[in-house]
Amino acid sequence: MEIKNKVVVITGGSRGIGKATGIKLAELGAHIAIIYASSEDKAKDVKEEIDSLVTNCKIYKCDVSDYREAEKSVSQILKDFGRIDILVNNAGIAIKKEITGMDEEAWDRTLDVNLKGMFNMCRFVVPIMLKQGQGKIVNVSSLAGRNGGTLGIAYASSKAGVIGLTQSLASELAEKGILVNAVAPGPVYTDLVSGLTEEAIKTLEKLSPIGRFAHPEEIAHAIVFLIENDYVSGEVINVNAGRYMN
Repeated sequence: MEIKNKVVVITGGSRGIGKATGIKLAELGAHIAIIYASSEDKAKDVKEEIDSLVTNCKIYKCDVSDYREAEKSVSQILKDFGRIDILVNNAGIAIKKEITGMDEEAWDRTLDVNLKGMFNMCRFVVPIMLKQGQGKIVNVSSLAGRNGGTLGIAYASSKAGVIGLTQSLASELAEKGILVNAVAPGPVYTDLVSGLTEEAIKTLEKLSPIGRFAHPEEIAHAIVFLIENDYVSGEVINVNAGRYMN
């Protein structure tokens, strides 16, 4: 897909992978709709950076886990931009707890944001893409969805669910012109790991074959590849320096 002048919706777009992806796609000429959950200031900073690239960017506050909020936000984006060509489902949280300490609230919140949030966005964006006759969806899963990871059972379960959602949607939509894929990063230098101690980060870095986490821009590069390529669907690209191989 030619990215220039396409309209891209990015959830979790005010920081980390979402921010890096928005900036990269804007550099390629796309118009960007940033969805953020809480930090309006960070979202405005991303908008300002993208605006400097002479592409159109708007920000939208939305809890993607809320079905009606997602519907309202997608409707407003469509009204503002006139179309939606690409959806990058990146919003996610991690509440690290072992099974004996995992309470219902933490479990539900993690699954609601990480998995239900992706369903909600797809539910309202896909009909728009079907009317247009084409579209690209890229979901951000995780190494944890493949091997359990280190961020707890709820996070791993939600990210494994993202892989199932991706492959099911890909099967359903490919013949209708909509290609659906996912990336599964290993640890990335983002806010998601900012709460870890320096010792914990060094321990995790040693698990990587190249001795470090990914930078958000490296994950964004994989997302851009999946958008540009018109012959890849139902795939989950592992971006973790070879830590997970199958």
